[in-house]
Amino acid sequence: ETQGPAVVNISTRQTQNRVRRPHGLEIPDLPEGNPLNDFLRRYFGDEGEAPDDDTLARSLGSGFIISSDGYILTNHHVVDAADEVIVRTHDRREFVATVVGSDKRSDTALVKVDATGLPMAKLGSGKDLKVGEWVLAIGSPFGFEHSATAGIVSATGRSLPTENYVPFIQTDVAINPGNSGGPLFNLDGEVVGVNSQIYSRTGGFMGLSFAIPIEVAMDAVDQLKTKGRVSRG
Repeated sequence: ETQGPAVVNISTRQTQNRVRRPHGLEIPDLPEGNPLNDFLRRYFGDEGEAPDDDTLARSLGSGFIISSDGYILTNHHVVDAADEVIVRTHDRREFVATVVGSDKRSDTALVKVDATGLPMAKLGSGKDLKVGEWVLAIGSPFGFEHSATAGIVSATGRSLPTENYVPFIQTDVAINPGNSGGPLFNLDGEVVGVNSQIYSRTGGFMGLSFAIPIEVAMDAVDQLKTKGRVSRG
């Protein structure tokens, strides 16, 4: 009730060049329902040569407001390579955001919207988290805005094989596509982490979620705001 208004929905647009069908190439007549049909239609069109105009790809994620003048924290992979970032607030307003900076190694990004008087999330500390403690996530899984899911802390300081710079908070909070970049709260309503990724063999939630400790994320934010990039030893 108190922290939900600080959570935002983030969508992006990215221009993709379509492939021009070589002259004389025929698209095979595949059975209905064959997954190759979608691929061929997307890249070569239904008939004739594909048009030269570009297509737009959209991705969906979450973020949260960290200052009343419009600074928003999200994941690097949510805004990576985006040509346009659109932020939708709790009161249904939409803003075109500017990417202040983004850091792939910590999967942290800072974006800015032109607004004032925005509700801010209350930041806490990930250092004090204990295994078994209840935590709650708010985000936009599959585009369902301001969905809340809850669980417990499964482990702290977890290192992942592909991520060497973040001591992740592991939880069993249900995280799905669209939750990325959203906040992880403790029961005092304080942000203790930024939901970043899941471990899954199916692509869906399997009980293993990983969040960036808020201290790591805010250290990256401070550097992105002042220098536009994150420096490391």
